[in-house]
Amino acid sequence: MQNYKLTLCYDGSRYKGWQRQGNTDNTIQAKMEMLLSRLLEQEVEIAASGRTDAGVHARMQVCSFRANTDMSADVMLIKLRKHAPDDIGIIALEPAAPRFHARLNCIRKSYVYKIWNSAEPNVFERKFMYNYPEKLDISAMNLAAEQLLGEHDFSAFCTKRTKKSAVRRLESISIEKEGDIITIMLTGNGFLYNMVRIIVGTLLEVGSCQRSVDSVGEALRSLDRQCAGFTAPPQGLFLWNVEY
Repeated sequence: MQNYKLTLCYDGSRYKGWQRQGNTDNTIQAKMEMLLSRLLEQEVEIAASGRTDAGVHARMQVCSFRANTDMSADVMLIKLRKHAPDDIGIIALEPAAPRFHARLNCIRKSYVYKIWNSAEPNVFERKFMYNYPEKLDISAMNLAAEQLLGEHDFSAFCTKRTKKSAVRRLESISIEKEGDIITIMLTGNGFLYNMVRIIVGTLLEVGSCQRSVDSVGEALRSLDRQCAGFTAPPQGLFLWNVEY
């Protein structure tokens, strides 16, 4: 039984997220498991570096799966690319060490959130950016973001309580504006459910003067979801990079 490392990218617009669900097969995991199972003529289950929500995209998603086959990884890659939907890209496929696991061995992930900061319509990129036309103070947003760096309990920035620890280490947050496009990149050792989108929503409230810079640190220390900002919509979010 060979272990494999599979690297994907995808446009999550029409999917119900990454995770397989009992009431629909319209998820990235379900599509890939169906494709691999048919190709290899055996039931295949895949594990990802992390789940993405409905409507969220991935520039780089890493998965692992096991299969018993004589087909080479190169041939498998060609066939997967041929039969995958147009909105799921197969970047790479290679044999992996027996104990490699896409989620358990991941040490760092980066997410990017893109914002169209203009009142003018952006028809062609509307599925990949959040349209937020209000004027934003980027300097204030960066000051607020600094309060989130380091290892903290991020319970206030999560929409689902976890029985496990909510402590995560946020290594960096960068906020840059080029023209009408704002790009927010976050890198850390792990992220809670909706954590990135809540952080982005909170920073947008700071940038639009709906809350103070200091309120972000206060929300973090409160451990109370009600003290943080709104959950930014999914279409601007990308799983950007996964490190092992």
